[in-house]
Amino acid sequence: MAAEMYDAIVVGSGISGGWAAKELTEKGLRVLMLERGRNVEHVKDYVNARKAPWEYPHRGGRTVAMEEAWPVLRRDYPLNEKNLDWWASDRDSPYTEVRRFDWYRGYHVGGRSLLWGRQSYRLSDFDFEANAREGIAVDWPIRYADLAPWYDHVERHAGVAGSHENMAQLPDGEFQPAMPLNCGEELVAGRLANLFDGRRRIIPGRVANATQALPGRAPCQYRNACWLGCPYGGYFSTQSSTLPAAMATGRLTLMPFSIVTELVYDRERQRVSGVRVLDAVTEKSTEFTARVVFLCASTLNSTWLLLRSATDVWPGGLGSSSGELGHNLMDHHFRVGAEGTLRDASLDDKYYYGGRPTGFYIPRYRNLFGEQRDYLRGFGYQGSSSRLGWQRAVRELGVGADFKDRMSEPGEWRIGATAFGEMLPHHPNRISIDQTHTDKWGLPVLAIDCAIGENERLMRIDMANDMAEMLEASGVSEVSTYDNEYWPGMGIHEMGTARMGRDPKTSVLNGRNQVWDAPNVFVTDGACMTSTACQNPSLTYMALTARAADFAVAELKRGNL
Repeated sequence: MAAEMYDAIVVGSGISGGWAAKELTEKGLRVLMLERGRNVEHVKDYVNARKAPWEYPHRGGRTVAMEEAWPVLRRDYPLNEKNLDWWASDRDSPYTEVRRFDWYRGYHVGGRSLLWGRQSYRLSDFDFEANAREGIAVDWPIRYADLAPWYDHVERHAGVAGSHENMAQLPDGEFQPAMPLNCGEELVAGRLANLFDGRRRIIPGRVANATQALPGRAPCQYRNACWLGCPYGGYFSTQSSTLPAAMATGRLTLMPFSIVTELVYDRERQRVSGVRVLDAVTEKSTEFTARVVFLCASTLNSTWLLLRSATDVWPGGLGSSSGELGHNLMDHHFRVGAEGTLRDASLDDKYYYGGRPTGFYIPRYRNLFGEQRDYLRGFGYQGSSSRLGWQRAVRELGVGADFKDRMSEPGEWRIGATAFGEMLPHHPNRISIDQTHTDKWGLPVLAIDCAIGENERLMRIDMANDMAEMLEASGVSEVSTYDNEYWPGMGIHEMGTARMGRDPKTSVLNGRNQVWDAPNVFVTDGACMTSTACQNPSLTYMALTARAADFAVAELKRGNL
C-alpha cells in the first residue's frame, strides 16, 4: 500500500511512547503512534479493577494450564489470572535464551505503564559520572543538570508523591505530599536515624500515585490494586495521563495491532523515511512515512527493530557502526535482603489503614563519600512493615474458640526490605536476531545472552547482610537474611543494547538520544541507558523522552532533520 505521511511516528505506547506522543503533539506535530498489541481503553477495559478475590474462578491464582501456556511468566509472580491478558503470550512471541533471561512483556496500548511498580527516583551525578570515574564502558553524554528541568516537567504531570530529603545521591523533585510511613516503619526509621552516622535512612517510597487531584485524575484511593488498572486515574499510566493529553490536541492517530517490522532507511539522505508495519490481525503490510521516528517499543524490541533495519548498508543493522548495537544488556539484580519481627509495646494497639501502594525506601549509601567496598556501585532497599493477618492461622493449624479469638486479632509486626542493585554494563551481555526461530507472524525472534558478574555477586553479600545489620541495630528480633536467587530480566528493568555516548565509534546514540547513523531516529526507552544506577529507571525514561522530543521539534523547525 502507498505510504501515508506524518510529522512523527512513535513506535510503542508504554511509558516512553506515551510521553513522546504527548510532547510531540503538544508542540504541533501530527503524530502516528503504533502499538503491536490490542487497545486498552481507560476505565472501560479495566475489567478486573473492582473484583473481590472470590469473584475469580481460581481466587486470583494460577492453574496448570496457565503454567503450560506461559512457561516464562510462570517463573515469578506475574503469572496469575487477575491480569493475565496484559502479559505477552510466551507461545505467540517466543525468544531464545542462550543463557536464562526472564523477559516479562506487555503487548497492548499502555504497555507496562499499566503494570509497573511506579517507584520513581531521579538519578544523580554519582550515577551519570560513575562510568567515566571508574573507567567502565563509556561515559554518559549528559549530566544531572541536563536532565533536572525535565525531571521537574514529568514529575509535575505524572504526579509523584515523595518527601524532600536533601540527599546528594537521590535528588529531590517536584513532589506531591508523600504517602507517610506507617507507625512500625516510623519507629524503626527514628532509631536508624541515630545509627551508622545517619547515612542509612528510611524515607517514604517515591511513587507515581497522586496524593492530590490532577486534571482528569482523582487522587489515589489506597486500594493497592494498581496492576488491574485504576478507574480513578490515581496512578500514572499512558491511559490516565499522557494519552488523553495527546488526544486532546487532535493531532494523534493511534493504531493498535500494528507490528513495526523495519525502519526504512534512505541512503541518499542518510535518514529514516518511515516504517513498515505488519497488521497483527490481517498480516498485511503497510508503509508509513515521517520526518522523525521515536523508538519507544521497550528496550529489547526497539533494538530488535534497529538490528533488522538498513542491513543492506550495515549488516549489523541501523546504529551498528560502532559495534555496540545489541550489547551491554543490563537489569537490576534483587530478590535478596532481610526481615524480622518488630516487638514494641507502643505498637501493640496500633494498625494501619487502606492499601498503601508503596512502602519505604533506603537510598544508596555504599561506595559514596569516600567509602570503597570490594565491588563498584551500590544498591537501595524497598521494604515495608506490616502486621500478620489470618494467613498465619494456616501455619498454626489450631482449633477451638481460643484459636478463633486469636485469629480475629492482628498478629505480630514484621518488617523487611529487598535490595535492588546496580548491574554493570558488560559487552558480552547481548541480544541478537535468531534467524532459526520465528514468532506467530513469521518474524525472527531475539536471542538473549546475559548473566550477572563477579561485581554483582560480591554486592549481593552486602545486600543481605546490611539489611540484617540495620534491623538488628534498630531493635528488630528474629532477623533472617534471604537470597531467593536472581536471573537477569526478573527485575523487569531491562536496559542498554543501544547506549548513549559521546563518540559514534563507541555508542549507538548521541547525547540527545539520536541514532548516530540516522539522526532523525530517537531511542528514548531503556535501550538508551549507558548504565543502570540502582534506582528504578522509568522516571528517567520519561525525562529523557520529553527532552528529546523538545530537541527534535526545534531541529525540525531549523530544517536539520
